[in-house]
Amino acid sequence: MDIPRFHLAFPVRDLAEARAFYGDLLGCPEGRSSEDWVDFDFHGHQIVAHLAPDETRQGGTNPVDGHDVPVRHFGVILTLPDWEALAERLTAAGTAFVIAPDVRFRGQPGEQATMFFLDPSGNALEFKAFADDAMVFAR
Repeated sequence: MDIPRFHLAFPVRDLAEARAFYGDLLGCPEGRSSEDWVDFDFHGHQIVAHLAPDETRQGGTNPVDGHDVPVRHFGVILTLPDWEALAERLTAAGTAFVIAPDVRFRGQPGEQATMFFLDPSGNALEFKAFADDAMVFAR
């Protein structure tokens, strides 16, 4: 990988749920694990689901382009074809979206396809894609 990888640890209420969601639904290969945590390969980055049921909670939101975006969230920027395939897979699986797959900032710098959904523990995830990679940090 030619860019640094990030590492993110986050709380979950149940490791079996986390394995089903991140491993089975999102297709993230599992790495090391213990009775209290599980590593996942999240598109080349290391995320770690830690069993901490008392730490899971829904956070606040901020308005972004007409939607209430969860302040606490994480995700990745995919290619547009990969984003579209994931949106189809999640929709077919009956995912309850916080923000359904859509394009925001249409016709503006930073135009992006985006979707938000929660894992079983209430952690918010955003997956996005740009038709033009130069727009990722456009002002």
